[in-house]
Amino acid sequence: MKEFKYTINGNVYKVNVTNVEQEYAELEVNGTKYKVQIEKVHKKSIKPLIKAAAQAPTTSTGAPVVAKPVVKSSASAIKSPLPGVILEVAVKTGDTVKKGQKLLILEAMKMENSINADKDGVVSEIKVNKGDSILEGADLLVIV
Repeated sequence: MKEFKYTINGNVYKVNVTNVEQEYAELEVNGTKYKVQIEKVHKKSIKPLIKAAAQAPTTSTGAPVVAKPVVKSSASAIKSPLPGVILEVAVKTGDTVKKGQKLLILEAMKMENSINADKDGVVSEIKVNKGDSILEGADLLVIV
């Protein structure tokens, strides 16, 4: 049906979607077959749409791969400039930050990138955790 190729932390995953019927999909990942259940997305949630029956791919640290889609973004959200893995979250909810202050470290293309505040404010929400794999454009945290 459809074929996808993902490279996650240097590991290549070839995913073939062979069949989709109602709430189940049949996938083949690097030659291993999986039957997965497709979840309905609730309006207040942006959880992954597919829940694997077998173990999902993980990052080099053993954390599950998290692909957070950009559904709705807040105007004050700090976005990821590149796909990568969160190495450190340097602030917590409620912290007051100044423009240019380090908020978190993102590993992308085998380099550590410091993500800094783009304005003065208060961290109202942190949308990622240490070890999360994120996509380009994903909301990282919100400053109000």
